[in-house]
Amino acid sequence: MRIKSLELLVGAFLLLAFGALMFLAIQVSGLSGETSKESYRVHALFQNVGGLTERAKVTIAGVSVGRVESITLDAKTQQARVEMAINSEVNDISTDAVAAILTSGLLGEKYIGLTPGADDTFLKEGSRIEQTQSSLVLEDLIGKFLFNKATEAPKAAPEASADSADAAF
Repeated sequence: MRIKSLELLVGAFLLLAFGALMFLAIQVSGLSGETSKESYRVHALFQNVGGLTERAKVTIAGVSVGRVESITLDAKTQQARVEMAINSEVNDISTDAVAAILTSGLLGEKYIGLTPGADDTFLKEGSRIEQTQSSLVLEDLIGKFLFNKATEAPKAAPEASADSADAAF
């Protein structure tokens, strides 16, 4: 009887631990249900989204104000079209705001950071953020650096002056 109650206690502890791990995984992955908030949709075009994913955060001054809804290829411009859902309570983002793809933390999580502008008109449902800054891709930077080094002309060795040549003999 004592062994059976111990087995039940260990089983309950394991179920509780598994439930806690699942809760933690959902919170960390961004799958938690913040979809109940009222929001409006805006979009922006980027040259390169470099690892940005759906459900990534949209922030202003480090405060989360929305989520990335979808990422598609715009047929006309051949750029990445990023649809964002912005919380309705944040209704004073000016039309000249800048959207930049930034990297957070050690794991390199990508998110969109909005920098407010100074215009008197504000974004509304269906608006487009005109000014964007694409993600920095490390491979592209390394490739440009190596290409510049390869095309650089080798430096000529400095010529010895006549005075230093006489001093050597």
